[in-house]
Order: sequence, then C-alpha cells, then structure tokens
Amino acid sequence: MFLPKPEPYALAISAQLSELVQENILKHGGALDFAHYMDLALYAPALGYYAAGAVKFGAEGDFITAPEISPLFGQTLARQIAQVLMLTGGDVFEAGAGSGALAATVLGALAELDCLPDHYYLLEVSADLRERQAQHIAQQVPDLAHRVVWLDSWPEAMTGCVIANELLDALPVHMLHWRGEGIYQRQVIWDEQGFVWQDAPLPAGELRELAEQIAVPPDYISEIGLVGQAWVRSLADRVRHGVVLLIDYGFGEHEYYHPQRSQGTLMCHYRHFAHPDPFYFPGLQDITAHVDFTAMTVSAQQGGLKLAGFTTQAHFLANCGITDLLAHTPPDQPAKYLPQVAAVQKLMSPAEMGELFKVIAFTRGIDQPLMGFVQGDQRRRL
Repeated sequence: MFLPKPEPYALAISAQLSELVQENILKHGGALDFAHYMDLALYAPALGYYAAGAVKFGAEGDFITAPEISPLFGQTLARQIAQVLMLTGGDVFEAGAGSGALAATVLGALAELDCLPDHYYLLEVSADLRERQAQHIAQQVPDLAHRVVWLDSWPEAMTGCVIANELLDALPVHMLHWRGEGIYQRQVIWDEQGFVWQDAPLPAGELRELAEQIAVPPDYISEIGLVGQAWVRSLADRVRHGVVLLIDYGFGEHEYYHPQRSQGTLMCHYRHFAHPDPFYFPGLQDITAHVDFTAMTVSAQQGGLKLAGFTTQAHFLANCGITDLLAHTPPDQPAKYLPQVAAVQKLMSPAEMGELFKVIAFTRGIDQPLMGFVQGDQRRRL
C-alpha cells in the first residue's frame, strides 16, 4: 500500500504492540479472535491507538470528525440537548469525546441558550485524550471548564442527555465468515508474513445464535458488534430520565447485511487514507466498522429504553436549525461565510456525511417529540 511511512518513534510503539499481540496469540493457543485483536490495537494501555500519545483528530491526525469540520455541528446539536435539559433538568454525558471540540462547542452554545447544566460529564478511557480534552476546553470556554467532570465509568443513575459521536464504530467487533459448510469466526494468527487471517468453526454461544439469525449467501464476510451491543445495554440500564443520542455511520440490519456487501464494513484510517488492512502497523491507525443500528435498538430496548427517532445526519441537522445558525454569518463577508457553507455542505450532502451518518435517539420518561426527528423519520429502515 502506498501509505505514508511512520516516524521511527511510532514504529517503535507499533513494534511493542505487535509483541503484545503475539504474546496474547500464544496465550490463546495460537489464534486470537479479531475482537480481542482490535481491542488491543486500539486500547492497549500506553500502546493502543487511542491510548498512546499521537494526534488522532483533525488535519494533523488520521481523520476529521464532524465537530472539527465546523462549530455549527456542535451548536446545532446543542439545540436538541437544550430541549432535553429543559424536559429533565439533568446533566450532559458525553462518551468518547475525541479532541474535546464537541464538548467545548456544546457548552458555549448552551450558555448562549441560557440552558447550562450543572455538570458536563465526559466518559474517556484514554489518559492522553483526557489531557488533550482538558486543554482544548480550557482554551475555548475557560469560564465553563469548571463544569466538566471526567468519568472512568457511567454513574449508576443518570438524568439528562447522553451523547456519543463516532464512538460505536470504534468498539471491537467479531469478524465472521459464512461459508457453505457453516459459520466460521475469523481469527488472527502470526506467521512468517506477520499477522494474517485464519478461519475457525464458530462455537455455540451468543455470537453463534446471532449469526444464525442473519440470512446471507455463502462466502460472506461481515461483523457482529457484541461489544457495542453490551455497551448500549449497560448505558440503558443507567438512564433514569432522559435521552440517549448516538451519531455514527451505519445502517439498519437489512442494509448492513446486504448480499452485495459481502466483504463487510471493516475500514482503517491512517493519515487521512482509508484502507481495509487492520494489520498495517498495529497501534498507529484507527480500525472501525459501520454500526448495525437495528442491533443497537434491540439492546437499548432490552435495557428499557424507547426508540424515539432514527434519521440521517442531514435531516437531524436541518430539523435542529443548522441553516438558521449559518445565516448568522453575513453572506457579504465571503472570507467567513464561504468556509461555513462548505462545511455545512460536507455535513449534510448525501455524497459526504449527510446520508451515511445516522442519528438515533432512545428515551426514558419523555413523551414529547424530539426536535431533531420531526421530519425525515427513517425508523422503517431498522
């Protein structure tokens, strides 16, 4: 692959992580299920992609998320959050806050809307990212930084609005191979070529039960996100009164396991290049899979939450008034206005993020319609 070569210090980190993965392969009898490999590659302490110190987000990192594209994204999302806070009187809980850009923008926008929560909680497992988030928030909204509290785990009881932007796609997934003779789990082994795939018969258990319910043609490779499903179920158990907003790229089950999507959705991101090889310099690239929103809905409902809306990012942003916010920048100031227009185009265009990215909402104790879903309801696609 024609990808930029990592710096020597980065290669050293990747080599250490590769040794750790090899040790785990030996401990597990010579093969490691892919979900375990992905967990190590992304989250191994001090070595995994999200645990080491390299820049991940923005122009200098490997990819750009919506909050970095334009503050209009966070300002628009804040309108939906404000509605929830007015209904619940609770706090904001954000999981996987990335660079901290979304938290800073949302806090500033909530202040302008006179709807600040007492606390803005950030669930972040990476010590490096916590430090970066704290610095960014202190720089952008110094008067509001005292409201931000970092969490190691969710509180037992939560009231308010929970948000997660591009979190579920980075949770480990199991890779499966539906073959003519049965269902196999894709494992990772080590040989003279490095890390390579190996198929093994899928044993009985929850993963096999879920796989047997998916109707796909033979020689079909795809993912099942057991970790993401468990994460949503655990979150649902803790929300006492409020809304969970999940924003990510993905599909409902029928589209996710479409016959033509026979190689799955696994994708890696390195220096703004997207490619399919999860074994390329482990620890130096992001590894993602699209979200099966049907599976996440089942998990949320098992935890007692109610599906309140499912739509595209474009519809959600339009419903929450992103064009009204754009109008605050005068068109006769092209140096400011044109970049904002380009950013909104990227966030909402079907050819960019507008159609692939979805927003799903789950509620407990709220009967009022949520403003982000008043038009463009797509729950039929789940």
